[in-house]
Amino acid sequence: MNQPLLSLGPFQGITDAPFRNVFKKHFSGIDKFYTPFFTGIHKENHAKNLQGEEIDPRCNDVETLTPQILSTDAEEILRFAKQCQQFGYKEINLNMGCPFPRVANKKRGCGLLPYPDKVEALFEAIFEHIDIRFSVKCRLGYFSPEEINALIPIFNRFPLSELIIHPRIGKQLYKGEADVECFKTLIPMINVPLVYNGDIVSVDSFERIHEAVRPVDQFMLGRGILANPFLAEEIRGNTRNMSEKAERLHAYVIDLYEDRLHHAGGSPKVLGRMKELWSYLMNGFDNSQDVWRKIKKINSLKEYEEQVELIFKHHEVIM
Repeated sequence: MNQPLLSLGPFQGITDAPFRNVFKKHFSGIDKFYTPFFTGIHKENHAKNLQGEEIDPRCNDVETLTPQILSTDAEEILRFAKQCQQFGYKEINLNMGCPFPRVANKKRGCGLLPYPDKVEALFEAIFEHIDIRFSVKCRLGYFSPEEINALIPIFNRFPLSELIIHPRIGKQLYKGEADVECFKTLIPMINVPLVYNGDIVSVDSFERIHEAVRPVDQFMLGRGILANPFLAEEIRGNTRNMSEKAERLHAYVIDLYEDRLHHAGGSPKVLGRMKELWSYLMNGFDNSQDVWRKIKKINSLKEYEEQVELIFKHHEVIM
């Protein structure tokens, strides 16, 4: 039986280049990565936010990384595509899924989904000129899951390299359950490569969803793999005892912190990004709320280093 293709979804403030590189060093099972979204690509060449390690091919594996953009401006998307192509990337992804009001209220992210005419005009302008694979990540809608019904003919009309659907609406944010049954009804209606994303938090949940959405065999992992970085390995049938997991997890957390610290020139600003990760990772320990209290109150690098050691000494890894 063919193994499903597993990707790691983008998270602003967490899954940047240092995270991706350290993750790949310590864990296996992920076939494809996506950058957190870029925006404000104002210049034809060398836009300021495309000059750092986040996109630099010397710091990234261009064969397994897809840069993502958040935009409703075809010219900006085409500038982004051109510069990514010059870097050697084979695909870009359009974020039509971000649910946060500060984005959606500007009719960006999933705030664009209630406006199929705008989506169609945007795609027409993009596909007239683009010379790189183009994929889309979206939700069922912003206000209602029925919104995707008007978008499917548009998605089918254009040669999308893939369509990643997270079966929630934007107004839900991440509350409630992903609507797997709704996703299932969409499968025969969509004729572009389809990727499922949402609520894969364990091997059991993966197997249940995989069975429900066959023949779809591409899946994007999100919060589940931030909480349990072994998840992709476990989906592929690789299991480890808790002692080995604790050792590998400890090494990963230290390596990521030290790498972030190096890239930040020793700045304590790395604490914010490490806390973001720990807000998920805490769920892989016993007494998770106690773990989070220890991390949340940290104000200095020294305190962070001390608390991490205490967590691994006194809390059991249960992921």
